[in-house]
Amino acid sequence: MQLDLNLLIALDALLEEGSVTDAAARLHVSAPAMSRTLGRIRRATGDDILVRTGRTMTPTPRALALRATVHDLVQQARSVLSPHTEIDLPSLERTFTLRWHDALAAAAGPALLRSLRAEAPGVRLRFLGEAGSDTHDPRRGEVDLEAGASEPVSPEFRHEPAGQDRLVVALRPEHPLSRSALSLDDYTAAAHITVSRRGRLRDPIDDALEGLGRSRQVVAATATHATALQFVRRTDLVVAVPRLVSRPLLDQLGLHTLPLPLPMPLIPVHLSWHQRYANDPAHAWLRDRARTALRHACEAAADEDDVTGEGDAGPASD
Repeated sequence: MQLDLNLLIALDALLEEGSVTDAAARLHVSAPAMSRTLGRIRRATGDDILVRTGRTMTPTPRALALRATVHDLVQQARSVLSPHTEIDLPSLERTFTLRWHDALAAAAGPALLRSLRAEAPGVRLRFLGEAGSDTHDPRRGEVDLEAGASEPVSPEFRHEPAGQDRLVVALRPEHPLSRSALSLDDYTAAAHITVSRRGRLRDPIDDALEGLGRSRQVVAATATHATALQFVRRTDLVVAVPRLVSRPLLDQLGLHTLPLPLPMPLIPVHLSWHQRYANDPAHAWLRDRARTALRHACEAAADEDDVTGEGDAGPASD
């Protein structure tokens, strides 16, 4: 037998109203149409459901036994098929997986975790590093939220800007170049380390230098900023890193930063997620808190630039 869920809605109305006419008015159908529906319900259940007693209709014992179950089923169906916009944060228990650039996770991750757990103590976060291959695929629901400099290219993903960052030069306090303003000549003459998951010894800075007829000496590459900064801390290498790394990595390592002595575009910070989460209220709450944490981190870094003068840096004189 083919199941018609509309019969449940009609049965719920009939049992609640105890009248074909009133049930019809409740569902905005004609009384004859409701009478025909009652006939279908009787054939499906093998029971009269409602029987006439004088001028009223009386439910049968089977109908009385079904009333609560039918009502609950109809309410559950409405809940499933209605837009879900409310969320009970104190009782929410969910683990979100975030694939964020390590600098963004270090700068904004602690504040994000605090804000989430203040509202929903049952929430947990899993931060994944940016992987060279998709070992965790957002298309399969294995990553809830990504944050980085790149916009997603697939139409399956949605994204929004969450702030901007800029590159600065990091070096140890004892480095000879840390004692004065960094010129383009000094910068290109230094030994450099780059950050690349694939170990590339060239990045967009080399393209910008080439446009000025310049080049630099890159002697090493590491997969993460944290590792590169350890090299810088122990050698006279220099590295260009996003300013957000200083919150907290640069400060913890006691490294100095100087303005990059050539113009480079600001680094956008994007949040992106698979469209499957677009109408998920818990995910929307996560996105809102992540957006706030990232923007605050970017604004704090920009405020430091204003104090130190790094934000006004352009090409230094040769």
